[in-house]
Amino acid sequence: MSNALAVRALVAFFEGLCLEAVARFPEYYASDAYFKDPFNEVRGLEPIQRIFAHMFSQVAEPRFVVLESVVAENGALLVWELHYRRKTSSAQGPARVIRGASHLRFDAHGKVVWHRDYWDAAEELYAGFPGIGWLLRVLKRKLAA
Repeated sequence: MSNALAVRALVAFFEGLCLEAVARFPEYYASDAYFKDPFNEVRGLEPIQRIFAHMFSQVAEPRFVVLESVVAENGALLVWELHYRRKTSSAQGPARVIRGASHLRFDAHGKVVWHRDYWDAAEELYAGFPGIGWLLRVLKRKLAA
């Protein structure tokens, strides 16, 4: 399978990802695939599936939107947004967005063997928390040129 076809299939998978679809990762990822994001670094299908299943337990209504894909001979880069709501004790919180990119490498069968996510946890996630957000905004103002 060409990288372009693999990327198109993977984009459709992620844009339609729901908790039940986490079981379909073996269709797109090699059994010994590597995955890294700001919080996790794992190898293997089961740990990768656990990370995405955990996402559904932590946030409400997660939905990926792939804005751009760049396909190369040795892999691909996806630029994406993750839309979600923070779960609160009383109801669902306001809509939020994390912006990031995924660097991917594929095997000869078009399955992902290497997946590295890049996104700024401080800006995209922590800034939304009352105490931490205030501190991050103060630090950002002090460090800005």
